[in-house]
Amino acid sequence: MAALWRRGDDVVTARALMVQGCTSDAGKTTLVAALCRILARRGVRVAPFKPQNMALNSAVTADGGEIGRAQALQARAARIAPRIDFNPVLLKPNSDKRAQVIIHGRAIADPSGCMRGNTSGNMSARAYHDYKTTAMAAVLESWARLTAEFDCVIVEGAGSPAEVNLRDRDIANMGFAEAVDIPVIIVGDIDRGGVLAHLAGTLDLLSPTERARVQGLVINRFRGDIALLEPGLDWLAAHTGKPVLGVLPYLHGLFLDAEDALDHHMERAAEAEPHTHLRVIAPVFPRISNHNDLDPLRLHPEVDFRWVGPNQLPPPADLVVLPGSKSVAADLAWLRQQNKGGSGGGGGGWESYLNRHLRYGGKLIGLCGGYQMLGRELHDPSGVEGRPGSVAGLGLLDCETTLENEKQLQNVTGRLALDGDPALAGYEIHMGVTRGAALARPAAWLDTGGEAPRAEGAISADGQILGTYCHGLFDQPAALSALLAWAGATDIAPVDFAARREADIDRLADAVEAALDPNVIARLLPA
Repeated sequence: MAALWRRGDDVVTARALMVQGCTSDAGKTTLVAALCRILARRGVRVAPFKPQNMALNSAVTADGGEIGRAQALQARAARIAPRIDFNPVLLKPNSDKRAQVIIHGRAIADPSGCMRGNTSGNMSARAYHDYKTTAMAAVLESWARLTAEFDCVIVEGAGSPAEVNLRDRDIANMGFAEAVDIPVIIVGDIDRGGVLAHLAGTLDLLSPTERARVQGLVINRFRGDIALLEPGLDWLAAHTGKPVLGVLPYLHGLFLDAEDALDHHMERAAEAEPHTHLRVIAPVFPRISNHNDLDPLRLHPEVDFRWVGPNQLPPPADLVVLPGSKSVAADLAWLRQQNKGGSGGGGGGWESYLNRHLRYGGKLIGLCGGYQMLGRELHDPSGVEGRPGSVAGLGLLDCETTLENEKQLQNVTGRLALDGDPALAGYEIHMGVTRGAALARPAAWLDTGGEAPRAEGAISADGQILGTYCHGLFDQPAALSALLAWAGATDIAPVDFAARREADIDRLADAVEAALDPNVIARLLPA
């Protein structure tokens, strides 16, 4: 499976394979991660690559840019540090028709004038369609660097290649595969139902050259008796002329970072067990971002964690977490409107609920956008997230935030300003600058490379509210234990979710290696 790609007068040869899917969440991300780990364990220098990603879960790279969270996970699977070339184009939606466009880790300026002076990188869907030629140049630039450095590149598509309305100027699926001449496999999710129709229909909607590029099909998330599926596999191979390369099992309780949407496949193994140590809830904002921050709470065996969706009444809790948001003012307005005028635990809406929660001694954490909501006001003079102007915050911390065009991107380490000064490691991704008297009581002290530590975030004078820009707040075992103790838990054993994630990557790789046609992997190995 050698990919030949011409760069000037040279022909670059690299082993490469592209994984495309019948739908979003078909299993592309996990299959790429598994292949990266399988090859890395065999000593192959392998890199993940996603030409274009649309996601609100992102990560800060070692080279100081921003990429999709899934590509950071795949880099971990490949045992290398994440870098901007693994995801050269990232789209972060801030409405149904607009998104921030990030090229090589940074929000673009306004080279074409199509954003009318907005330098925060926001662009309409129609304008981005015209911009794709420029975006493709960035994709090919990253591809050239990766194929020159690595033995093998595993590429992830986006959505479905059968979306014929998006075929023109496509850079995410077959458009990219044809441009660099690499083979493709297509994965379908049997857990959704209709996987044979998904796979057969996807192939039927491809052009003849695109169909010829497809080397085989993979079925994901199968549970049951494989013998009952085999007649369908035989039919699929006969109907499409493409071999079924493997049937991957459904892996219960797999802990991997979700690419974007809340991962409904990641079930807690002991969901039915009683959890009495700590009750934690968080609202699901329409533009929630980096919700993976809360995975350590969601999966903790001694924490009863609940997402609270639209029009659901927030139940009593020990700790409420306001997560990140790509459209803070809009999500704050949404929060205020939920269940307004209702009765029970959510009577009067979330704002009334939070005031009552604090009045009875509950704890509250605001992460990034959620931190900005806690202040007195949110100012957006340049229209970074929409119409320019200011809105009133929740007024729970004595501070205010101004959104600026320049995004803050950095990995951080330091210590939480809680008992024991537990170690903290995470990253900052935000457009806002927060100022005010509340910051005199910081939530953390961050390392600055030898100089005095930098104060970050805020803790309220009564100790009930904590606000921070640090994503990954709960990732470190000591920090997680300290935060749970601050929220009222006692005798909770420390849990290392980084080790859990690493073990689950290996578990995934083992399952894929056992289920996938060994010739697929063998042909990827360098000669």
